[in-house]
Amino acid sequence: MGTLAVLALGANLGDREATLRRAAHDLADHPRITLTRASPVVRSKPVGGPGGQGDYLNAVVEVDTDLSPFALLRACQEIEERHHRRRVQRWGPRTLDVDIVVYGGLRLDEPDLTVPHPRAAERAFVLVPWALMDPGATLEGRSVAELARRAADLGGLGPDTVPLLGELPAPGGDGD
Repeated sequence: MGTLAVLALGANLGDREATLRRAAHDLADHPRITLTRASPVVRSKPVGGPGGQGDYLNAVVEVDTDLSPFALLRACQEIEERHHRRRVQRWGPRTLDVDIVVYGGLRLDEPDLTVPHPRAAERAFVLVPWALMDPGATLEGRSVAELARRAADLGGLGPDTVPLLGELPAPGGDGD
């Protein structure tokens, strides 16, 4: 179809697991996005932001898309909004966060979008599910699994993982 991109999904408000599942299905339902792989869901302690937040559930998906990076960003933000995402406080609690981690081999540094994601290489909550989804994955020439082992927040990940998705719905299906 087009370009392979890796997206990170996270949530720490509401029914986190159901939100992540529905967001993955929302991505799969987009006419110009094909969901090719999905990681298990992992639990993590919040990194940065205000204190007192609940744990996050995180997952990573790989998509094949012919959308431009900015159109993919808009699609991700529309899915966040569908799940009641409110941007009130930087790194604050959220019902859903969908970030573009990589978009093919593109390097981009614009006010609204930086790829690869500027903090992905140091965030275990992105790296661990990504390595579980794709053990051979690399980020800017470095092993994602090795980056995960060195991430400062690795100790904040829970031992439990659950599948994000079973069988993916057919494109254009309702996903339920």
